[in-house]
Amino acid sequence: MLVELHAKTDVGRVRRGNEDNFLLLDLTAARAWSGSDGPENPDDMREFPLGQQGLVLVVSDGMGGALAGDVASRMAIEAVRDVLMGTNTDGNGCDPDSSLVDCLRHATMEANKNIHYKSLEDSRCSGMGATLTGAAVKDDKLDLIQVGDSRAYVMRGQQIRLATKDQSLVQQLVDVGQISEAEAETHMFRNVILQALGAQNELTPATARIQLRQGDMVLLCSDGLSGKLRNEDIRQIVADADDLGAACDALVAEANNRGGEDNITVVLARFTGDELRDANDDRITVELPPLEEDRTLDETEADTQHE
Repeated sequence: MLVELHAKTDVGRVRRGNEDNFLLLDLTAARAWSGSDGPENPDDMREFPLGQQGLVLVVSDGMGGALAGDVASRMAIEAVRDVLMGTNTDGNGCDPDSSLVDCLRHATMEANKNIHYKSLEDSRCSGMGATLTGAAVKDDKLDLIQVGDSRAYVMRGQQIRLATKDQSLVQQLVDVGQISEAEAETHMFRNVILQALGAQNELTPATARIQLRQGDMVLLCSDGLSGKLRNEDIRQIVADADDLGAACDALVAEANNRGGEDNITVVLARFTGDELRDANDDRITVELPPLEEDRTLDETEADTQHE
């Protein structure tokens, strides 16, 4: 299976610093690129065969006073990278017999612990936290891990589907019917999230699985993008772009055109190859773990199948 990758992070038009970060991690080749490494996508990570060890993609949106948000998102990315690559020094690596998604979950818990302890030990980082949305790709399966409200979308043909569910106050209000999806977009508490790395010692990441098809694209982003662009806007911009790099540039530019009040980060991946089944206009299905119900396409605007 062939993977095409691109990522971009931007400070936006209002913030003085960028508290977002991202990680692209090719475990087979033991190579990584993060937002901290600079703006240019390395040539050897633009397109490559998916190896047996798999691929991990992560977006993290930091929060906290002064530079604490930047510290938190960087610590989140570094914890995932170090645990999965076996380079962390505290001995809390991943069990070699574990699945890739279990390793990503373990790395997420390590990131939470690291950020939590740092916020307690360093007064400059008091109260800091970060979101984390990660994708673990192995064979033809993509598993998602989410803490907070950074999002993952899947695009297939003319379809786009939100594959994650914001862990936010307004999403909870939508779920119980107190406000509508439209009201949530402008609600005064729309930035209040219910779970974040570092906020507490314990954490319960949400998980989901996507069965990849030929030509599927996956987009991870911070709320600096998803808060400005509707799902169909995202799909159309990506469809109109010449390549993934141009798509990332256009998405960030449009979020800035619409105000750019927050940092903006996007990771975009496309999967092709004979190993993948043809899409055949298959509906995008998000498989949730036991005790969680899958959402239908009609349930939210995010799950609309476009003609």
